[in-house]
Amino acid sequence: MSVHTPEDGRKVTTFRLIEMKQRGEKISMLTAYDYTMAGIIDCAGIDVILVGDSASNVIAGNVTSLPITLDQMIYHGKSVMKAVKRALVVVDMPFGTYQGNSKEAVASAIRIMKETHADCIKLEGGAEVLESVKRILSAGIPIIGHLGLTPQSINKFGTYAVRAKEEEEAKKLLEDAHLLEEAGCSALVLEKIPAKLTAQVSAELRIPIIGIGAGAADGQVLVLHDMLGMNQDFSPRFLRRYADLNAVMTSAVQNYIEDVKNSYFPNENEQY
Repeated sequence: MSVHTPEDGRKVTTFRLIEMKQRGEKISMLTAYDYTMAGIIDCAGIDVILVGDSASNVIAGNVTSLPITLDQMIYHGKSVMKAVKRALVVVDMPFGTYQGNSKEAVASAIRIMKETHADCIKLEGGAEVLESVKRILSAGIPIIGHLGLTPQSINKFGTYAVRAKEEEEAKKLLEDAHLLEEAGCSALVLEKIPAKLTAQVSAELRIPIIGIGAGAADGQVLVLHDMLGMNQDFSPRFLRRYADLNAVMTSAVQNYIEDVKNSYFPNENEQY
């Protein structure tokens, strides 16, 4: 298997993402929430790091992404930024910081940018959050949108099933995608929608489309803990596991326990 190395070490920017789409280069994106993991995937050559509100699930153990706070997202964003040299770093705006109140939205986005030093923010929704989107963009803050299955609205949906299969919902998604592009968003994440609809959105929009469970797009994103096989409880069709770190880590911990119990660790060379 060939290993991809970035053509240069230049910082990835929102402008470069659009350039990548124009020349047909796919965009790689993964989540990270801490200094160590962010440093590893940045050095590996990832294009975009998403400090996702999925930290609520994989780090804090919550059932949904809703409980995570703005302060917690800023903490994770600061940790990631300290490690990253090349990737574009995007911080999710958590639930309750932009819906229904555009003044609060811009204040929250400014806090994220000032305190984390991140490159961009991401938020969910289309027409219903357009006022917040425009206000944040008017402050000079880049936005990546998110349509389709929007996890912050899971209580409204009541299910994690594929979205926009029906004509009416697909039409609204397409309209929302155009609205977000026209407002000035730099890219768009589409989650868990039919691949045919993703292809249509990607063809009609100038900005890059990043898919997750949405078929082929201008780029792809996965949750790092899922992709590395650390989380064994989540196995949707769209997830490809590139490692089984759950097994590797379990074995390492068991070996450590055995060595401690049997006085094999530390040995003479591992003490002062």
